[in-house]
Amino acid sequence: MLAETICSAVSAAGLGIAAVTAYRKRFLTATRIAAYSLVPIGLVLTGVVEWVAGIAFKPSVWLGFGVLGLSWLLFMTTRAIERRSGTTRAERKAARAAGRNEAVAPGASAPSLGAGAGAGAGPAMAAKPQSKPKKKQEAAAPGDDFSDIEAILKKHGI
Repeated sequence: MLAETICSAVSAAGLGIAAVTAYRKRFLTATRIAAYSLVPIGLVLTGVVEWVAGIAFKPSVWLGFGVLGLSWLLFMTTRAIERRSGTTRAERKAARAAGRNEAVAPGASAPSLGAGAGAGAGPAMAAKPQSKPKKKQEAAAPGDDFSDIEAILKKHGI
């Protein structure tokens, strides 16, 4: 009963402020104030205020909020510890799976169990250096980065 009276008083005061604001010819602001001031009385009429008042004074509800708070605290603690270690659960799982199925030698650039290499071609193929990484290193040279840009600018006459 007290909550309904307070909400009604807040709504009446808000509508009064809206009227004064409208008198000062600030109609948009007055309409917005009137909309906000009608919310408490709307909550009273729908029964939300009575429901919230019933929940707020039950000890079992506050115990439930305490349990929810504890679970949130435990969850955030585990997240902080996980971030501090630098790995997530998925990363650790992927690392374990990679350790079991490792088909590439630690220093090799290609899998050690290549398909279609043949028995006699193994040592000969291993002795040849690959040329693709060299091309990538040459393309990454500082002078070549601007050559593409210069070509585009010349194309447009700049």
